[in-house]
Amino acid sequence: MRHNKKFNHLSRTASHRAAMLSNMACSLIKHKRITTTLAKAKALKKYVEPLITKSKEDTMNSRRVVFSYLQDKVAVTELFREVRVKVLDRPGGYTRIIKTGFRASDASEMCFIELVDFDENMAKTKKKATRTRRSKKSAAAEAPVAEEAPAAEAPAEEAKAE
Repeated sequence: MRHNKKFNHLSRTASHRAAMLSNMACSLIKHKRITTTLAKAKALKKYVEPLITKSKEDTMNSRRVVFSYLQDKVAVTELFREVRVKVLDRPGGYTRIIKTGFRASDASEMCFIELVDFDENMAKTKKKATRTRRSKKSAAAEAPVAEEAPAAEAPAEEAKAE
């Protein structure tokens, strides 16, 4: 029976799964965004978010713990230098999964997973102007009023000239 065995095994042995998640986590930390299948992205999210939380406290012990999971000195350095600074005030939710459709070869659901604070495209988007709920009738009724106001001012200017 599968009681209380909740994580996705991804059709791999434990050693293969650990190595794959470690490599994917290193790639995510180095490149800030990777494209993968939805199932792997969800497993990676559960794997990498506790490591990012651990990186908030920059001690020798936390570095050793993170290194035991990642096994990549460059990724650990990047995590504790660049990523740590951006996520220091964030209480959680360091990654975002965005679905991109289905893969052509086997129709598996694809997505990309990215670090939230490093997405330049989302951060630079301009805020859209809010749309009004006015109907076209009320907007048309206000337009002639605006046109009449300059006409009323014109005779006053002519009187001043005389």
